[in-house]
Amino acid sequence: MTFELPTLSPLSPSTPSGILLPPEPRILRVATYNIHKGVQGLGPTRRLEIHNLGLAVEQLDADIVCLQEVRKMNRREAQYFERWPAVGQAEYLAPEGYEAVYRTNAVTKDGEHGNALLSRWPVRDVKHLDVSDHRFEQRGLLHAEVEFHGRAVHTVVVHLGLIAGSRVRQIQQLHQFIEREVPPGAPVVVAGDFNDWGNHIKRMLAGFGLHEYEGDRSSFTYPSRLPLAQLDHVYVRGLEPLSLVVPQGRIWWRMSDHLPLIAEFKL
Repeated sequence: MTFELPTLSPLSPSTPSGILLPPEPRILRVATYNIHKGVQGLGPTRRLEIHNLGLAVEQLDADIVCLQEVRKMNRREAQYFERWPAVGQAEYLAPEGYEAVYRTNAVTKDGEHGNALLSRWPVRDVKHLDVSDHRFEQRGLLHAEVEFHGRAVHTVVVHLGLIAGSRVRQIQQLHQFIEREVPPGAPVVVAGDFNDWGNHIKRMLAGFGLHEYEGDRSSFTYPSRLPLAQLDHVYVRGLEPLSLVVPQGRIWWRMSDHLPLIAEFKL
């Protein structure tokens, strides 16, 4: 079953026609979305949502889409679902004209999954860092250098661990990675599922010069049916946070256990 998604309104206010205004600042629109591997539910009642997610990603209309829990392949699910895509989920979800970048974090007996980045702007360089903290959780950072209006925007897709101590160590590794790989003064975006129910990670990132648009309860993303916390974030350095929105409603919470989050920044 597929859904017709409601059109998302622009985050930035519109201007009346016929009025001459100075050139608008360069607005970067970034979305982050944990897609739950394209499947919702458990056992025989589970359903394939990857096709609906394809429509959803297009509706986000983001310059950069950061995805977590993205499957490159899964033999068991491909046998179970008749309409399982013939290509990896990152490639399948990329709207026309977007570049898809994927790197594996976890390998299982049936396949592999990881983080992905979809960009409507050229991607010049890609790196991956394994930040697994113990053998029960395989985690990684996906770094892509996106050329936005001639500027290199260093974007890192993250999916942090479930254990608080692991998250602290992974953020320390993230900081070391940025210090090593990103030129001083270059714009940085760090987006993804931080799995942090408090503010500890937020405070750590602020100490590294990374900040986000300050939302309220309407920015909660998890669980999607009745959001209680904002686990998904877009932090930046060298960009000005402008706005943030989280799409709500039954159509959205049916597709994943997380809601997507969209933020806009001025370069």
